[in-house]
Parts: sequence; C-alpha cells; structure tokens
Amino acid sequence: MTTLTAELRTFYEARQQQIPTEIREIMQRAGRELADSGQAAHALTVGAQAPRFHLPTATGQTLALDDLLTDGPVVLTFYRGAWCPYCNIALRCLQQHHEAITARGARLLAVSPQIPDESLTLAEKHDLAFDVLSDIGSETAKQYGLAFDLPHDLAAVYDRLGFDLQRVNGGHPRTLPLPATHVIDRDGVIRWSFVDTDYTTRAEPADILAALDSVN
Repeated sequence: MTTLTAELRTFYEARQQQIPTEIREIMQRAGRELADSGQAAHALTVGAQAPRFHLPTATGQTLALDDLLTDGPVVLTFYRGAWCPYCNIALRCLQQHHEAITARGARLLAVSPQIPDESLTLAEKHDLAFDVLSDIGSETAKQYGLAFDLPHDLAAVYDRLGFDLQRVNGGHPRTLPLPATHVIDRDGVIRWSFVDTDYTTRAEPADILAALDSVN
C-alpha cells in the first residue's frame, strides 16, 4: 500500500515541472525562510495541554474540544485550505483511515482558516465523514503555536494563481497554519504530535493509528 508520504512526494515532483521558474523560486525561498524562522519550535508538542476551542463546522454546528474529549481521544489536524492540493491529498487519505480511527474510539477533526462554506464544499467534494472546522483568523492555530503570515511576494503569487485567500479566509488572506496533527487524550494532553514547516509533508496515518493504540 502506498504511503501518504510517497503519494505527496510523487505529486510534488510532478507539480514542480508545471510551475514557472520564477514562481517556484518564490515558493522555495518562502519555504526556506519559514523553516529557518524557528516557527516549528514554538508549536505545542507532546505533554502540553491542548488549548480548548469552540469552532463552527461546515454545516453550522459548533464543536467544543472539551465535549468531544468526554467520549475519547481526539485526532486534530490543521490544514491550509481546499485550494492546497497537498491538503486535499492528505484529507482524502485520512478519510480512507477514518474507520480505523473511529474503531479506536477517537474523533477526527480537521481545522483550517477557511470560512464554513469553503469547508462544506471541500467535505462534499471528498465525501468526508469527519468534521471540518473553520478557524477564521487562525485564532486556534495561534494557540497551538502554528499560525504564521505568508510573505508578501508569496501571497501575491497565490493571488495570481486565483486562490482568493481574502475571500476564503474571511478577510485574513496571509495567515495560515503549519501542517500539524495532534493526538489528544481524554485528559486534554497532547500524546503524539506532527508539525512541519514544509506544507508538502503531512502526518502518516499509520503513525496516527499507532499513537492511538498507545493512548488506549
């Protein structure tokens, strides 16, 4: 079975051939600067208390982390948005493992800075069975140490590519979360964590399942 990491790498290598050199250079420079910024070191990790939140779902409900933890562990994954192809690949892969996650008594949540309408479109497109939450302004991502601002030249590239982050992120076009996934136990403690400044890499579902096995 192909791993998520291998699928993302295959997509990345094909994608690079399609991106004009000047745009690719801006993206790569922004990636290096983010990696060098130390942002990942500020993110919460294993042993930390998970910040509590109340966030709207794509269908208009509000979910509270505390309420969900009464039923079991939570797998909390942060992604950039429906416009990001790497996010789409990762979410589809999580959907393929959703049954295995719930079989371990856990609840899977995906969080992005997008408005609920965008989250709903994404959930319907990929037939996601888990909740997709809207973190407008990345306020929850900030509490987890994940929020950062795109450099102006990369934000301009995204505008040229038609991503319209001003609209889909509810007036917060430059603030995004680092890709991250946390396994949170019933006491609200982060028991396993994946954080990376590289948006082309994501948590491997097999590792998430192994972390849940160690929690239960």
